[in-house]
Amino acid sequence: MFHSKKNNIYNYTKSQLSLALDSLGFKNYQTNQIWGWIYAKGINDFDKITNVSKTNIGILKENFMFENLNISNLKESFDGTLKFLVKFIDNKEVESVYIPETTRSTLCISSQIGCTLSCKFCHTGTQTLVRNLEPNEIVAQILVTKNLINDWDQKNRKLTNLVFMGMGEPFFNYDNLAKALEVICDPDGLNFAKKRITISTSGLVPEILKCSKELKTNLAISLHATNDKLRNEIMGINKKYPLHDLFSACQIYNRENPDQKITFEYVMLSGVNDSTDNAFELIKLIKKYNLNCKVNLIPFNPWDGCNFKNSSINNLKQFQDILKKNNLIATIRKTRGDDVMGACGQLKSSSERERKKTKQN
Repeated sequence: MFHSKKNNIYNYTKSQLSLALDSLGFKNYQTNQIWGWIYAKGINDFDKITNVSKTNIGILKENFMFENLNISNLKESFDGTLKFLVKFIDNKEVESVYIPETTRSTLCISSQIGCTLSCKFCHTGTQTLVRNLEPNEIVAQILVTKNLINDWDQKNRKLTNLVFMGMGEPFFNYDNLAKALEVICDPDGLNFAKKRITISTSGLVPEILKCSKELKTNLAISLHATNDKLRNEIMGINKKYPLHDLFSACQIYNRENPDQKITFEYVMLSGVNDSTDNAFELIKLIKKYNLNCKVNLIPFNPWDGCNFKNSSINNLKQFQDILKKNNLIATIRKTRGDDVMGACGQLKSSSERERKKTKQN
C-alpha cells in the first residue's frame, strides 16, 4: 500500500506518478489527466481538477500535496528582464532570470545552489556550493515563471526557450537534470521540444558524451580561452579536461546530433583573451576539429572585487569580424538585466549582499 504520509506531487516523473497512482487504484488514463492539469494547465489545487471523481480527488488529497512555490525576491530590469529568487521547502533559495524578447522569451535556469568551479571572471563562482537542486526544484523554476507571466495558454505560449546557464554546473548534477528533462519535455505536460533547450557546461567531457546520446538537447560550451595555458589560468576545470579532450568530445556530439550547432560561449576580457591572435587561434582550433558550431561573444559583466575589464566595442567587433571573415558564425550577445545583477555571471550576487546587510542590521 502507498504510505499515508503526504508526498510532494512535484517530486514525481510521469512514470513514477503512474506507479504510485496504480497502487491507489487509478487507471492509466487518469495519470495523464492529472499530469495534464498540473503541467499543461498549471493547477496546484486538487479541487480544481474537474474530470476526476470526487472519490479519487479525496484519495489524491490524502496522499499528495503541492509544495508552495514561492518567490522571495523579484527585480525587474529597465529592459523587462525579471530576476527572481525561488525559495524551496528547506528555505534554500536559487536565482532564475526571465528574458522577454519580441518573438520569443527565454528562462535562464539554475541547476545548483552556488558553484564549485570558481572561474575567475564569474561572480556566481565566488559563492560556496550549498547543494544540488532536486529534479522538482529545477522544474519549479519553470512553473514559477509561468505563474509569474500568466503563461498557461498552450496556443499562445510566452515562454519558448530554456537555457541551463544559471547558477552551478548542470553536468555536476547530471542525474537530477535528466529526470527534470523528463518532466520538461513530456508532450502531455510542459511540452518543451529539445531543440528549444540548451545546456551550458564548462567542459565536463564524460557528461558531454553521455548527453550526446541520452539528453540530446542543444549544447553550449563555456570556452573563454583559445589555448590550455590561458584556460588553465581562468578556468580550473581545464586542468582536468584540456582543450583537446573537450574538442574531441564536441566532435562526437556533432556526430551524434548532426542537426545541432554547438555554441561556444566566449566572455570578452580586455587584454586577456580579446586580441586578434586569440581570434585566429580560435579559428584554427575550431577548424582543426571541423566542428559544426557558432561562437557567442559575451561582453563581460563587472562585479565588485573583480580585476577583469570588458573589452572595448571596437575589440568586440574586430574579434567578430575576424571570425566571420573566416566563415564562422559569430554573434555578440546583447547584455540583459545587468542593472539588477541578472546578466551572465552575476546571478545571486545582489540578493546575497542584501541578505547579509539585513542580518547585520
